[in-house]
Amino acid sequence: MPLPQISTPTYELVIPSSKKKIKYRPFLVKEEKILILAMEGEDPKTIANAVKDVIGSCILSKGIKVEKLSTFDIEYIFLNIRGKSVGEDIEIMVTCPDDEKTQVPTVIHLDEIKVNIHKDHSPDIKLDDTYTMRMKYPSLDEFVKSNLNAGGDLPVDDTFDLIASCVDQVYSEEESWAASDCTKKELSDFVESLNSKQFKDVEKFFDTMPKLSHKVKVKNPNTDVESEIVLEGLQSFFG
Repeated sequence: MPLPQISTPTYELVIPSSKKKIKYRPFLVKEEKILILAMEGEDPKTIANAVKDVIGSCILSKGIKVEKLSTFDIEYIFLNIRGKSVGEDIEIMVTCPDDEKTQVPTVIHLDEIKVNIHKDHSPDIKLDDTYTMRMKYPSLDEFVKSNLNAGGDLPVDDTFDLIASCVDQVYSEEESWAASDCTKKELSDFVESLNSKQFKDVEKFFDTMPKLSHKVKVKNPNTDVESEIVLEGLQSFFG
């Protein structure tokens, strides 16, 4: 006689970038094992692929291509899945900013972490009086490909490759050119033909991109100084 099938609860969330409502389930023990093994290896590419695989398994709605989701969508979805899987509260160690060395434990409620959208953020970059370039968000694959483990500024070639991969279209009032109809070289050449001001506007698109963000207050037990810290990105919320 086969063992009974245990029913798994389902939940809903709204994908930040597309505002599309999806259904998901908590991750199972076998999926948690994949994550733990990836974390132990400390290889960014392996961790990213594990997160992507687990999200793909846990999303129940049809037609969601995980590999095409933006990094902040991935982070937000994963955080929600984790919250429903192992608990809404996580304890992390935070470094006090006043002495930059004392670490204190802080409890974070996952349902309080939101995607922060900068007020000046726009995907449309006006190149001149005629042409506008519309950008799309880098997927997790593109982010990993562009040297996720660089630990600082990306090499110049990787930076240009990432920017070129995020061009969605170039348009004017009369015409439009879709990036999907262009070769990688054509897109790279186009990005390299931008002047300094135009390139700064491209950098602004990336600098103001939506991201997971949460403010916490911590008190240094050694100095009694209370500080407010802004935690950003998925890595800040791992307990």
